[in-house]
This record gives sequence, structure tokens and C-alpha cells, in this order.
Amino acid sequence: MATERPATRTAAEVDTSDWPAQAADAIERTVQTVRDKTTGPAISAARWAVAGLFVLIAGTMALILLVIVLVRLLDAYLPSSVFGEEHVWAAHALVGAPLFVGGLVLLARRTGPPDAT
Repeated sequence: MATERPATRTAAEVDTSDWPAQAADAIERTVQTVRDKTTGPAISAARWAVAGLFVLIAGTMALILLVIVLVRLLDAYLPSSVFGEEHVWAAHALVGAPLFVGGLVLLARRTGPPDAT
């Protein structure tokens, strides 16, 4: 099956009145394609960075508020017969001990940079 070449046009058949619009459209398409391939991923990465930073800050605040609530609840409900009248120290110890142990576990699991020998 032979492919046919399109018929060539003579100078009289070519419409030159629309070339500026066609050139402008081609430039606009090129600029839009370049913009979609460059700024599109950059905008997406910036959105993810902002969302991640928000989650990090909100999570930290929630953890701090949770620790404060636990200390206050333990301080209010610990029996005075066991820990004495002033037992805030016991509430701090009961909340701080698991956090301390968790920190030690994370410290033990850390990995150092590879030796450059």
C-alpha cells in the first residue's frame, strides 16, 4: 500500500491572512505546555509541603495538649493516701516514664552515617 503525498498548493491557494493568528496560537500552545510541565509539579510540591508542615505543627500541638491533659487528670484522680497531698510529681512521673522509655528505644534504634573508609 503506497502512501500518497498531499497535494502541494500553489501560492494563490495559500491563505496568508491568518498567519499571525496561527503563529500566536502556536506560541500560546508552546508556552502553556512548558508552563504545565514546569510550574505544575512545583505548585503540587509546594501544596504537599504546606500540608505536611501543617500536619506536623498540628500533631505536635495535639501531643503536647494530650500530655497536659494526662498530667492534670492523673493529678486530680491519684489517691492521696498513696502519694500524699501534693502528688503532681507522681503524675509527671507516670506520664514522663513512658515518654522517656520511648525516647531510649528510639535512641537505641538510631543509625549513624556510614563510615567513609
